[in-house]
Amino acid sequence: MKPSFYDLNYPDLETIINTNHFNSSVARILFNWHYKKKQNTACPDISKSALAFFQQNFDFSLPEIDTVYESEKDRTVKFLFKLQDNHKVETVLIPFNNKYSICLSSQVGCAMNCSFCFTGEQGLKRNLTTSEIMGQFLQAWRWLASNRAGEERILNIVFMGQGEPLHNFDAVKKACEIFLSQYGTSIGVQKITISTAGYIPGLKRWSEEIPRVNLALSLHSPFAEKRNQLIPINKKYPLEDVLTYIDQVPLNKKQFITYEYILIKDFNDSANDAEKLGNLLAGKSAYINIIPFNPYPGSRYQRPDLDTVENFKAVLDTFKIPTLIRGVKGDDVLAACGQLNSKN
Repeated sequence: MKPSFYDLNYPDLETIINTNHFNSSVARILFNWHYKKKQNTACPDISKSALAFFQQNFDFSLPEIDTVYESEKDRTVKFLFKLQDNHKVETVLIPFNNKYSICLSSQVGCAMNCSFCFTGEQGLKRNLTTSEIMGQFLQAWRWLASNRAGEERILNIVFMGQGEPLHNFDAVKKACEIFLSQYGTSIGVQKITISTAGYIPGLKRWSEEIPRVNLALSLHSPFAEKRNQLIPINKKYPLEDVLTYIDQVPLNKKQFITYEYILIKDFNDSANDAEKLGNLLAGKSAYINIIPFNPYPGSRYQRPDLDTVENFKAVLDTFKIPTLIRGVKGDDVLAACGQLNSKN
């Protein structure tokens, strides 16, 4: 099987071109054609010999769109992608202010087994390749171009779909390098966010290896016994150790670490929970996303009422930590946070 072109970052491509004695401009032209212009046809702007080389030696196919689900209430779009080995994975386009955020998956399933997440019930099948990550983005963009012409503006990328991104560190890192490349999609570092449940081996590599994109931690409880229930790897990688590594992450000016907090009825939604969370994060470069729990088939938890959510935020506001209650989008097609599951 031929390697995928979409597994190459820009330095990889330059090395191949230099080794084979093609004009150095070929790298820039190919990246521009396939990432900036998002074309999936043969590039007409390089020499015939270079074009023949890449067609003979690289695969330019992308994951196949199996099913598209469109929310009737807010225009969120969920894609079920079919991969070459027939595994499937889900991706979500979230509309905001006439543009989109894309929620990318990094694994088929997930090994973290978080009890509030539908993906966790799948178990981990395998990591996605860089080309399969990039393919989600490119195919979603092309779907917009065909089905919502004029709306092809995917300006934010969040690795918050299926899988633990830092458990698939190398492929996610390379995808970020392509997204950030001035010759690739040229997306700014402030527009890319990687979420983690607190996978310390990945966090150890973060400061040195990942470009300075945004980091989000799935925190969900400041109490060890509750977090153990929600995120079982907390037993292996305790929150206090996770926070130690996160505190070492170099931040740009005006950059924050986002702490995600799934609010679950009668479990982690009390004033005491909020008080403990505020004390834990006070003084840090922190931003809190409160996410009212999104039920899914067979889920054991429930969403709290709006008053409870607002009271929880009010406690956090006393700690002067910027806090946002995230609106629910796409839950009518199981596209909201925690609802993705592509099990066959």
